[in-house]
Amino acid sequence: MEGNGIVPFFFFNTMSNETQIEIVKKLLTPLLEGDIFLVEIKVKPINNFKIYLDADGGLGIEKCIKINRALYKQMEEMGMYPDGDFSLEVSSPGTEEPFKLHRQYIKNIERNVEVTMNDSTKKEGKLMAADENNITIEFTEGKGKKAVLHNLSIPFTDIKQTKVLIKF
Repeated sequence: MEGNGIVPFFFFNTMSNETQIEIVKKLLTPLLEGDIFLVEIKVKPINNFKIYLDADGGLGIEKCIKINRALYKQMEEMGMYPDGDFSLEVSSPGTEEPFKLHRQYIKNIERNVEVTMNDSTKKEGKLMAADENNITIEFTEGKGKKAVLHNLSIPFTDIKQTKVLIKF
């Protein structure tokens, strides 16, 4: 076997996770249509690829299935794992995953978030804005007639992680 235009065949078995991720990213990029964007690629033991995608207008399962099938076919055809020793999962990150990209902050404006600061304190509120340097959350202090609405600007440099907050 000769390999492909991205990497020679003999190199597949000795690739680092970073190299595998770069190859998969090159194959994946043309499959991302419209407002779909890559959030993260993880490679777990025994070549289990977990690919997290998102979209500004929401990402349905049918789009994930379509991308999964197309990418899986490409990986098989290029002989990336000659014995078929790999698995591929394509999904959206889900609410339990922290934001990885600025674009996720923009997408989630008007949603309730939990922001964990670098000092491990937590702030909860509605995400109102996000620019290159800061986010702004709105939160209520006090209850009933004494409730006061506040806006808090938080620099990205002070944020350890941010997650969507689901309240029931």
